[in-house]
Amino acid sequence: MSTPGRRDVLRGLAAAGLGAAAGVAGGWAVAEAQPAALPALPETEPGSRRVEPHGAHQAGIARPATPQPHGVMVVLDLAGVRFPADVRAVCAALGLAITALTRPEDGSAGDAARAELPDGPGDLTVTVGLGPRLVGLVDPSLPGGEELPRFASDEGLRADRVGGDLLLVAYSSDPNDADRAIRWLTGGIADAAVRWSQRLFRGPSRGTVTRNPLGFHDGIIVPHGDRELDEHVWIADGPLAGGTICVVRRLRLDTGRFRAEPEARQEAIVGRRRHDGAPLSGGGPDDEADLLAKTPDGQFVLPARSHVRAAHPSFTGSALMLRRGYAFDDGVLDDDSGRRDAGLMFTSFQRELRTFVQTQHRLDETDDLMAFAIPTASATFLILPGFAPDQPLGATLCAGAPTRQRDGAISPP
Repeated sequence: MSTPGRRDVLRGLAAAGLGAAAGVAGGWAVAEAQPAALPALPETEPGSRRVEPHGAHQAGIARPATPQPHGVMVVLDLAGVRFPADVRAVCAALGLAITALTRPEDGSAGDAARAELPDGPGDLTVTVGLGPRLVGLVDPSLPGGEELPRFASDEGLRADRVGGDLLLVAYSSDPNDADRAIRWLTGGIADAAVRWSQRLFRGPSRGTVTRNPLGFHDGIIVPHGDRELDEHVWIADGPLAGGTICVVRRLRLDTGRFRAEPEARQEAIVGRRRHDGAPLSGGGPDDEADLLAKTPDGQFVLPARSHVRAAHPSFTGSALMLRRGYAFDDGVLDDDSGRRDAGLMFTSFQRELRTFVQTQHRLDETDDLMAFAIPTASATFLILPGFAPDQPLGATLCAGAPTRQRDGAISPP
């Protein structure tokens, strides 16, 4: 059997019906086109040869351990996807296309993917997430079927920057590779409409820790190692075991006003020292903040409305979030204010949506840092479990789910 190119793999979904009985056959045809099992490649750090796309978890979440410096995020609407088999077909096709981009020597898409990245994939990763509508087509009770609520700080959010059907995020040390990967993938999905997109960047990193646009260290307190990732990030069991729930929040930051504050006030707002990221309660950058530490006159060393105190999971009874934040800068706003449309793309991964929701409610109530942040996009997605040459992306999502035909009949997928 000859292996398909990008247009055969993705645009071919349109010919498969994307919702009719033929859509089921199209989904399975994609799965059957997967190459034979291949030996795993070692996980690598940014700038080295590659990051293995296959495994129990998708790449771009916990691997590489140090996030790549550049990224492109796009949120799509898929009006033509209306049935469980449609979801399976899109996922399987994307998994095959991602393999073609990141392991082009496997020959899974011929010269098409190699032409997009003529110097090879480098450390490119691509991560796929499904919005609540697509999860709900399969089973609304599955993790990821719940919409992200509106928060008190979301008053100015535009409807076209909320939610979405499909999340694609590409990260790479080469910004052009990330951009080409996203364009190649989105251009091949039939009837896909871009809801919003964003180019991303981050400074030098130590693991997940980097300086955010406000000049402070970010991503310090996160799960580390397999045990903590299993406890806090990965869905533990069921058909989505190995997946996770992702929240993305595009936050425009008023960096000018924040930096106009004296450094001591900046540190009181954040709850950390600016120069090294250590909590104001003492210790090193990686040490836990002491929420009970007080000054000689009885005041909390960590101010009551500091970000570190407000975001601490002990106050919400929630788990830790794995955060991999990136900056963005789209230049000056066109509203004659002179302000920049720049800030932080907050991205977190957690086993339950509640972890983020409870935290955000508390931030809106007690965090002085929120006065400098304006949410301009907000969404949640189910990040599918990992995939392999013999396990298409999204295969477990639809396992056992009935396929509803256009005429109302139901048949197995």
